Amino acid sequence: MNNLGCIPTEYAEFLHCKGKKFTDFDEVRQEIEAETDRVTGQNKGISPVPINLRVYSPHVLNLTLVDLPGMTKVPVGDQPADIEHQIKDMLMQFVTKENCLLLAVSPANSDLANSDALKIAKEVDPQGTRTIGVITKLDLMDEGTDARDILENKLLPLRRGYIGVVNRSQKDIDGKKDIGAAMAAERKFFLSHSSYRHLAERMGTPYLQKVLNQQLTNHIRDTLPGLRNKLQSQLLSIEKEVEEYKNFRPDDPSRKTKALLQMVQQFAVDFEKRIEGSGDQIDTYELSGGARINRIFHERFPFELVKMEFDEKELRKEISYAIKNIHGIRHVPFPLLLSN
Repeated sequence: MNNLGCIPTEYAEFLHCKGKKFTDFDEVRQEIEAETDRVTGQNKGISPVPINLRVYSPHVLNLTLVDLPGMTKVPVGDQPADIEHQIKDMLMQFVTKENCLLLAVSPANSDLANSDALKIAKEVDPQGTRTIGVITKLDLMDEGTDARDILENKLLPLRRGYIGVVNRSQKDIDGKKDIGAAMAAERKFFLSHSSYRHLAERMGTPYLQKVLNQQLTNHIRDTLPGLRNKLQSQLLSIEKEVEEYKNFRPDDPSRKTKALLQMVQQFAVDFEKRIEGSGDQIDTYELSGGARINRIFHERFPFELVKMEFDEKELRKEISYAIKNIHGIRHVPFPLLLSN
């Protein structure tokens, strides 16, 4: 989001629609849905490919927001069986970056102790230096209940606290309720609710925007020295490599050996990541790597074993010889087992 106070009208641009300005934000929403369907299909599929949207308006703050998907436990539609792991891997690509703030969004009408957002935030930010809690659906809580203890940071305290918001419902969106009216309704909700009235000045979407801008600025300022040192270290490392290559001889045997060793080590790392499912590229069309091996081992392998026909006496004899041959002149363990 870019704050441009001098522009007469606000507009948005997509990276995949270069040169096209969207002034109707209903069209922006429709384009997001259309691009999502183009990339992932129309049946709940997922993709790590981001949709890049830039909003220019005098009513927004200068912020870069990454809207990440919520955790899914059970696959639906075209989603793969390991959807939960794929989404978590996708989330980790962003939330592990130390220069990012984390908005842990949780609904007020669910148990906060079961919040996936807070769970992941605690994994990557155990000290809570980057996490801001956001509580939604305050207007949908059961009658007689409220989230006062959460918003007062008493239930599950966060260093940066919690901010409550009331978003537009699907009915509001379908009824074309504009953002201005929605924010006015949100403001009225906090001022009129007996449990939140004393917190009204520290609740709502405008306050969340203000806090994000302030805290992100402070966070960047705090992390800048470390980032500068890291860049300086990388620069020195690159300069050292450049210096080595000044006298580089392609036919130097030691250079060839070193290069080969580096390639083998990198291949081993890439292969291990592929098996673990933690690589940079995630296949969204079919099982691959470790997931495929896992399925074969747990689904096909037992079935193939059942189909095998063998002579138990002969098999025991083969196993006995194999164990003896493996141990050579060493003492064979479990002699009673072999004799039986």
